[in-house]
Amino acid sequence: MQDFPKAARGVLASVPSEADPDPIETQEWLEAFDAVVREHGQTRAQYLFDRLADHAQTRGVQSSRARITPYRNSIGLEAQPPYPGDLALEARLGAAIRWNALAMVMRANRQAPELGGHLASYASAADLFEVGFHHHFKGPDHPDGGDLVYFQPHSAPGVYARAYLEGFLGEADLARYRQEVLLPGQTTAGSRGL
Repeated sequence: MQDFPKAARGVLASVPSEADPDPIETQEWLEAFDAVVREHGQTRAQYLFDRLADHAQTRGVQSSRARITPYRNSIGLEAQPPYPGDLALEARLGAAIRWNALAMVMRANRQAPELGGHLASYASAADLFEVGFHHHFKGPDHPDGGDLVYFQPHSAPGVYARAYLEGFLGEADLARYRQEVLLPGQTTAGSRGL
């Protein structure tokens, strides 16, 4: 390891070697653990495993594997209700919305290439948006009133693409996306369309 820079040697020294220096002792530990599982069950084995990991940490021994625990606020798959929607239909709608968002930004960029479009902002949250729109957000006609939902502005392409599919926006509206236009009631241009 002397051929590596000092910082690299420290990192490499902390990586466990694949070779087992004492395979007989390792086998004894594994057999003992198997006996606990067999004689006392998985709950006891999990308790001992966790105690050993905690004890190792107090001795300064770090695991080479990250501890992965279930989220405390998650619902196990067996306790989840059936999905309330039509997954196939929602997948088709989501694909159309993503496509329209992309097309809208690409068309705007042909008019003004310096504008960009932030496609990744919507794409990274598209499924969250769609589940919200399909199953959670309430409109003004709901008995409890409508939801006030704030969308990060860089996600606008997806919201506008959905509004187009729902008939709230037309082709002319999408043509003004990210363009400086004179809107009804304005005396000077300079406001972005939509």
